[in-house]
Amino acid sequence: MIDKIKFGTDGWRAVIGDTYTIRNIARVAEGTAQWVKQQSDSPSIVIGHDCRFNGRMFMETAIKVYLNHGIKVYYADGFVSTPMVSMGTKEYGANIGVVLTASHNPPSYGGYKLKSNHGGPLLPAKIQEVEDLIPDELAVEKYTADLDAAKKSGQLIKVDLEGAYINAIKENFDIEAIKNSGLNLAFDAMYGSGQNVLKPLFPDMSFLHCEHNPGFMGQAPEPIAKNLKELEAFIKSNGNIDAALATDGDADRIGLYGKDGEFIDSHHIILLLIHYMVKYKGMSGKVVTAFSCSPKIAKMCEHYGLEHQTVKIGFKHIAGIMIDEDVLLGGEESGGIATKGHIPERDGIWMGMIIWEFMAKSGKSLASLIDEVYEIVGGFKFERSDLHISEDLKLEIIENCKNNVYASFGEYKVDKVETIDGFKFYLPNDSWVMIRPSGTEPVLRVYAEATDLDEVRKILKTTETTLLKQ
Repeated sequence: MIDKIKFGTDGWRAVIGDTYTIRNIARVAEGTAQWVKQQSDSPSIVIGHDCRFNGRMFMETAIKVYLNHGIKVYYADGFVSTPMVSMGTKEYGANIGVVLTASHNPPSYGGYKLKSNHGGPLLPAKIQEVEDLIPDELAVEKYTADLDAAKKSGQLIKVDLEGAYINAIKENFDIEAIKNSGLNLAFDAMYGSGQNVLKPLFPDMSFLHCEHNPGFMGQAPEPIAKNLKELEAFIKSNGNIDAALATDGDADRIGLYGKDGEFIDSHHIILLLIHYMVKYKGMSGKVVTAFSCSPKIAKMCEHYGLEHQTVKIGFKHIAGIMIDEDVLLGGEESGGIATKGHIPERDGIWMGMIIWEFMAKSGKSLASLIDEVYEIVGGFKFERSDLHISEDLKLEIIENCKNNVYASFGEYKVDKVETIDGFKFYLPNDSWVMIRPSGTEPVLRVYAEATDLDEVRKILKTTETTLLKQ
């Protein structure tokens, strides 16, 4: 039976040893090689892998395929983050970048992401072109390139993507101002591929889960509150941490905690970034956010006279606009955010650096800066729930959403519905709930926002009860 390889919201992902195999990696690499050869007479690829099981072996499989097609390959020796590969793809002028990563998925998954020569995700139409070139059958044994010989000939070149990334941070941020601010900071890499970036820059910082562990201690490396209980407990027990940054498995998503150990979601992070860049740094530009983001962002943009655009979920939809237009910030609810002056790519560490610099330069606590945001848009809370339900029930719920079955969720009457990507139900008192199947995992996501956390959780519970009464 042929395994169907389909690129989802952000790359192809599958369980290692099941569908994520040497043969299927070779198939995807073959499609990638065929596409790259159509783009240039002297094609080149930048490739790197994350911290997951057998990353180097899977990378060498792909490299052999590329070399057999006469493609020049720049590779990272050791695990690297997605932003590092994206930066490298742009720096080396490669036709495409490849990151072997399953990002925030559970440890059993592997993945294959495609990056453009602009330094961000390959755009959807081009991803489809690559997918269409993936062969159904492949004799992987025929790819017998000699890696040592390719290195000697200059066809296979080792590059220091991590070193280049660290240098970019030094060039773009006031490291000394952060060090001298008196801020006590912490970083949780969730055993991901960003674990070595901040150690040489801030050696006295508190580091959690910054060692190589392909099993991630059994925890999906997604920087959301339920997965960061150790970091939360560390902050509360320490009592002296001003802000803590967390990043996911390939370090392109951000999680953030303040001094009290309360999780700060990506909606608040986006608002903080806009506030800092516009009010404090005098920057301007369009703001582009995914459909699952808070309407408070549009309110912030209105306050500062910025154009705001909502797009489908998946950073590739944001990246295309960042490439062509003057964009100040592009962001997603999932913690993937990019800003002007950097590559059009999600980057958790880079966003954390902006927040830390904001705190250092303003001399204000994270809580004070969030209060400044609330003065503009009003206070709010947000949470997301992931429902692990059967495929049949998931499809039935989505069909009900399409057919306007849900006029209310318990006591919460639906005022209006938006359907850009999923179903966002607007409820009374500036609250909302959204329903959407994940594009990267077998779950149904339910998102909710309200003025306080108790209300958010009540909305989620009421919505889930309504949905599961099928």
